[in-house]
Amino acid sequence: MRTEYCGLISRRHLGQVVTLCGWVHRRRDHGGVIFIDLRDREGLVQVVSDPDNAVTFGIADRLRHEYVIEVTGRVRERPQGTVNPNLTSGEVEVLAERIGILNPSLTPPFLMDEEHLSEQVRLEYRFLDLRRPQMQKNMRLRYHVTMAVRGFLDHHGFIDIETPMLTRSTPEGARDYLVPSRIHPGHFYALPQSPQLFKQLLMIAGFDRYYQIVRCFRDEDLRTDRQPEFTQIDVETSFLDQHAIMVLVEELIRHVFKEVLEADLPDPFPRFTYAQAMALYGSDKPDLRVPLKLTELTDLMKGVEFKVFGDAARLADGRVAALLVPQGGGLTRGEIDACTEFVRIYGAKGLAYIKVNALEKGVGGVQSPILKFLPQPVIRAILERTGARDGDLVFFGADRAKVVNEALGALRVKIGHERGLAEHGWRPAWVLDFPMFEWDEEAKRWVAMHHPFTSPADGHEDLLETDPGAAHAKAHDMVLNGWEIGGGSVRIHRQDVQSKVFRALDIGPEEAQAKFGFLLEALQYGAPPHGGIAFGLDRIVALMAGAESIRDIIAFPKTQRAQCLLTHAPNAVDEEQLKELHVRLRTPQATSA
Repeated sequence: MRTEYCGLISRRHLGQVVTLCGWVHRRRDHGGVIFIDLRDREGLVQVVSDPDNAVTFGIADRLRHEYVIEVTGRVRERPQGTVNPNLTSGEVEVLAERIGILNPSLTPPFLMDEEHLSEQVRLEYRFLDLRRPQMQKNMRLRYHVTMAVRGFLDHHGFIDIETPMLTRSTPEGARDYLVPSRIHPGHFYALPQSPQLFKQLLMIAGFDRYYQIVRCFRDEDLRTDRQPEFTQIDVETSFLDQHAIMVLVEELIRHVFKEVLEADLPDPFPRFTYAQAMALYGSDKPDLRVPLKLTELTDLMKGVEFKVFGDAARLADGRVAALLVPQGGGLTRGEIDACTEFVRIYGAKGLAYIKVNALEKGVGGVQSPILKFLPQPVIRAILERTGARDGDLVFFGADRAKVVNEALGALRVKIGHERGLAEHGWRPAWVLDFPMFEWDEEAKRWVAMHHPFTSPADGHEDLLETDPGAAHAKAHDMVLNGWEIGGGSVRIHRQDVQSKVFRALDIGPEEAQAKFGFLLEALQYGAPPHGGIAFGLDRIVALMAGAESIRDIIAFPKTQRAQCLLTHAPNAVDEEQLKELHVRLRTPQATSA
C-alpha cells in the first residue's frame, strides 16, 4: 500500500509520486485549501488537498483527528516562508491526488501532542497514549537498547537461552506470584522473580556464557522504579573472577550508551565499598551528580551529655552524622521545617542544624538551638570536620545507622537537586564488598542481603558459621545517577559452602533439601566457578529517556496498585474456572457495626 513512511519524506523525494498511510494528526482549512498533518511512527508530513481535485477535496473535508487514511500524491517543495526545520519532511509537502479513508475514529479523549495529561487517562487509553511522539520515541529507544545489548553479548560469545516461566516457589526474597495447577490439585507454580537458579544450572551444564532479556515477577510494594512484572538483562559466565566479570559488563554498558545515545561513560567506573558508600552518601546507590557528602561525628558525640546525640552515638548500631549545605544559611525557618518533615518519612525523629554566620568569631559566629547542649571543643571539631564556611548550614542526623543513612542520604539528594548543586551528565559507579547478611529484627534471624547463592569474600567462609554478621560477599552493584541499574555476584559453586550459607540463614537440612535439593545435587557434579549480573532494562531505558517513571518506557505497565487500567486486570474469575483449579476463595468476614 505505502511506498514510504510519512516522517521520512524529504527533498530526495521531490517530484516523485508516493503513497503514504497514517493517522490524521491535524486538519487545517486555509482559504479553501485543506492542509493535513499526516503522522506515522517516523513522524509527520504535510499533505495538501486542492479544491481543483473535487473528489479528493471532498474526502479531505470529512477528515477528523486520528482517522486512518491512505494518500497518494506528488512531493513538491513547500512555499517560501513555510519551511519547518524541526521536521525531516519540513522542506516538502505532498499534493494529494487521491485520499482513501481506511478507518474513521471517534473523537479521542486527548490530542496526541498534548503534554500535560493525567497518568490515569493515559493508562486507560494506552493504545492512544502510545501514538504520542514521546511514547513512540521511548519505545524505539527501548528497542535500540535491547539491540545494542544483544549485539555486544553475541559478539562476546554469549548464548541466548530461555528459562522457565512456571517454576517452584522459593519465598526467600520478595513475594512470589503463584499460579495454581489444574493437574496437580493443591499445588502451585511460581512466576520467576529471577532466572537465578536456572542460569546457575546452565553454567553447571557447560554453556559457559549465557544471557537472556527476560520478564521477571515480584509481588512487592511498588514505586516509580518498580513494577510487578519487569525486564532483566540477565548475564552469567563461567571461569571469570569478580574483576573480570565487572570489566566485561562495564564495557557492555559503555557500549550501549555510546551506541544508543553517543554518550561516553568513564573508563573505568569509580568503585566504592559498601561501607564507603554508606559513610559518604548514606546510600548503596549514591547519586554522584550531587557533590555533597556526609561527615562522620559518632566518635565525637559518645561523651556529650546532649541526649539525642550521646544516646545515638553509644548504640552498637548507632550513628551521628552531618550534612553540610553550602550557603544553606539562607534557608528560611519554613524551608528547614520542610526538610525536617521530609526526613520523618525515613523514620528520623527530627533534624538539628547549625548556621555558620562568621567563622572568624569561632563558636560565637554560629547559631543553633542545640549550641547550649554541646561543649565548645565539639562545636569547633564539627566545623573543622565538615569544612564549614560563612553562610553554610550543617544538618545533623542521630539515631540507628539505618535511619540516619536513609534520612540524610535522601536529604542530600533532595537538597542537591533543589539548590542546583547537581552536575549534569552520567555518573556511574560500582558498589562492592557488601555484607553477606543483614539481621531481620522481626524474624530474629539473618537474611541474605542479595540472595543466598552469593559467594562469601575470600577468607570469610569460616565466618558463615562463627560470625555471620561479619561475613562479606563477592557482590557487585552498578549504580547510575542514584538508581541501582544492575546487581550481581560471584556465585557459590561448592555444595559444602552453599550448605553453610543455608545454615547461617537458619534453613535446616530438610528445608534446604525440599526447596533447593536440585541445586545442591547439581553443585556436586563438577560445577565451575561462575558469576554474573542482572541489569534492570526498564530502569536503564527510563534514565536514558529522562522519564520520571519506568511506566513511561513500558508499553503496557501496571499502576502503583499493580492494576492495568486498560484491560482492568486483575479481575474476578467465574466459579467454574476456580473449580477446575481446585481453588476456593476465602471471603473477608463481615464486621458487625
